Amino acid sequence: MVGDKGVKKFLVICLFLLPNFAGFIFFIGIPIFASFGLSFTEWDLISDPSWIGLENYKALLHDEEFKAALVHTLYFIVGYLPLVMTGALAIALILNKKIKGRVFFRAAYFVPVITSWVAVSLIWKWLFNPTYGLINYGLSLIGVAGPAWLQDPTWAMPAIILTSVWKDLGFVMVIYLAGLQGISPTFYEAADMDGASPTQKFRHITLPLLSSTTFFVLIISLINSFQVFDQVMIMTGGGPAGSTSVLVERIYKHAFEYYEMGYASAVSWVLFFIIFIVTVIQMKFQKRWVDYGN
Repeated sequence: MVGDKGVKKFLVICLFLLPNFAGFIFFIGIPIFASFGLSFTEWDLISDPSWIGLENYKALLHDEEFKAALVHTLYFIVGYLPLVMTGALAIALILNKKIKGRVFFRAAYFVPVITSWVAVSLIWKWLFNPTYGLINYGLSLIGVAGPAWLQDPTWAMPAIILTSVWKDLGFVMVIYLAGLQGISPTFYEAADMDGASPTQKFRHITLPLLSSTTFFVLIISLINSFQVFDQVMIMTGGGPAGSTSVLVERIYKHAFEYYEMGYASAVSWVLFFIIFIVTVIQMKFQKRWVDYGN
């Protein structure tokens, strides 16, 4: 009797999970495996795919645009990660204190996170306008002539980095805030009794006990950074002169502008393996600096 009840309960659970599981299989699982097969073909979305083996992957080795997109993606990561992580931690430390209006400020910092990337990109594209944008206007008030930003190969990527940091700051801040609230006050009370300074408490208590939170933020932020796309397409389209071309932008253009679906699939799988390798390396070395309180 107990066994029959267990089977019925299992079937009911499966019934509720079926819609989500079926959606995952048909809209995520099958396309993933299909894209891997397509990476060994030449397909223009009209004629039948033709098998070409490893030719797409061999072509990547000599594709200067792919190499440039990889460098630009790494440039974005190097500029984005330190800013968003340090900025979010600083804000979280302030908002973790009992200050007036902290609930309002927590909500205000999180609003950009739930705002559409299209809306954010269009607003910041206007802000960076060299003629009537507020950023250059603000710089002019202190006697600084602002650059052309999105039209300047030197400044286009920094502009995209600043936009991305502004949008994602609230998300990372919330994670750090949760980590800070998980630290027991007794650690700080003991440090106060020993006469520790705020800097010493931050260095020897806060940072070590936040290491697992920092590791989580680092992993998800790095994965998302490798897939930067929306803001690039809307703000610069990969320009000027290809200075903001990134890997996902190249995948999109090869697939839907050049109709090279097989080549686009190969690029996407190379990106997957890059992210996978970087993540594995981080998982391997986490034991050296991450404290889970065990």
